[in-house]
Amino acid sequence: MNLKLGWMYLGIYIINFVFLIGLAFSRYGKIKIGKPDDKPVYSGFKWGAMVFATAIDASIMMLSITDPLTVIQNPPFHIKAYSHAAYISATMMGQFNWGPMAWMMFAPAAVLIGYLLYRKGQPVQKLSDGISMLDGDKHQSLKKFFAGLINILVVIGIIGGVGSSIGMEVPITAKAFSSATGLKYGLPLEMALFIVLFGLFAVTVFKGLNGGIDRLSQVHIWLAIGFLVLILFFGPARYIIGNEAQSLGMLVQKFVPMATNTHPSATQQDTIFYWGWWLSYMPVMGLFIAKISRGRTIRQMLMGMLMYGFTGCALFYAVMGGYALWLQQNGVINLVHMLNTQGQAAVIATVIGTLPMKQIMTLLYCLSCFIFLATTISGSAYILSSFTSTPLKHREPTRFNRMTWVVVFMIFAISLVLVGGFKVIQTISVMAGFPLIGVCAVILLSIRRLVKHDHELVFTPSSEVTDMGMAHQPVTVERKSAIHGKLILSPTQLAN
Repeated sequence: MNLKLGWMYLGIYIINFVFLIGLAFSRYGKIKIGKPDDKPVYSGFKWGAMVFATAIDASIMMLSITDPLTVIQNPPFHIKAYSHAAYISATMMGQFNWGPMAWMMFAPAAVLIGYLLYRKGQPVQKLSDGISMLDGDKHQSLKKFFAGLINILVVIGIIGGVGSSIGMEVPITAKAFSSATGLKYGLPLEMALFIVLFGLFAVTVFKGLNGGIDRLSQVHIWLAIGFLVLILFFGPARYIIGNEAQSLGMLVQKFVPMATNTHPSATQQDTIFYWGWWLSYMPVMGLFIAKISRGRTIRQMLMGMLMYGFTGCALFYAVMGGYALWLQQNGVINLVHMLNTQGQAAVIATVIGTLPMKQIMTLLYCLSCFIFLATTISGSAYILSSFTSTPLKHREPTRFNRMTWVVVFMIFAISLVLVGGFKVIQTISVMAGFPLIGVCAVILLSIRRLVKHDHELVFTPSSEVTDMGMAHQPVTVERKSAIHGKLILSPTQLAN
């Protein structure tokens, strides 16, 4: 399915990216998510940490090591396998799949929900609440049906995306933990990690958005930065920096060809897997980002997501992926052979095991993965419980509801662990995101309709305004986006 319908994933990502970048740099980008006097609730770093930590689970710490090893075997653009260019393209492909187009997929729901929630003052719990074409008194039965269908697709997508993440990450974390502690790797150890994770999820979910998810996000960011710094310090820093510089250059050069690549290949399949995965997270991350973005403009929200999101992901692929490539290219360990014969978990445990202070670094790695997972799952449970609650009226979802979804995530993830196989997880991720292609298109249409008819009054002083005040020339008031063109009113007309 991912090959035959791959053009649909590519199409919606292109449309979404072009639309949102255009929105950010248009006059509508100045629209504030909130009232004119609202100030951001969170500082820039704290906001960015919450966005990055909740959106990117432990997958980045794992796939940033193994993805490049897959690409050097089958590089894009007819590049020769294992050549110097193949090593450059290996980092570049990871940064594309976790790059600007991916991060902008969270933005449609974030912009729509934030706009309605804080600017219009409309209660928005479910994604369907914000879709303008479902408003009105006509055809109520039909609209109710489509609203319910959208909400069901959202819930399925979230469960598929989040469950796939846990199902992939727990076995890998267990393997790394086993190599550091000497405990036997197997199902009992994996189940023990599930129990520990459940306890961590429970504490975070009970604390809620403030005091739970926000604090965990900051701990997670500093821990991740510390881990990357240690790899740079102990590892081949010059190789990593040089490889990253060339990879970023190739990314700029090849961005459009990669975004529009419909030719079936190994790299295209990987991109479609990621596009389905990011799509499945779009509703939950959209509502989460909207909840924490009050007081920011649309432009600040979108550019912040790009800056914090892409920079964070690029650093992981540059440092962790670059270190794995250095080990392979210099013949230290044949990681490609290990990946093809023993799987991802063995490769990751081996790579971390080559660092100085092996046990400490491996335990630090496992701790980072746990906190990554806890942040993402707690945020997802918080938002999904909001989707499935009765009207909350500015209250948080009940703890029982939040914990129920944590249990659902865990059961689904355990099922995937028992089935086993990264290919299964890839297939589920692609399938979970597919129904949300249409949902994304509908959201973009709703955003266009809302901002085009935004009735903000903007006072536009004449050109003779000085630093000391206004000149005697009449001041006009411009009403943006009147039904047909701009409506210019004088202050006296307004008073009337």
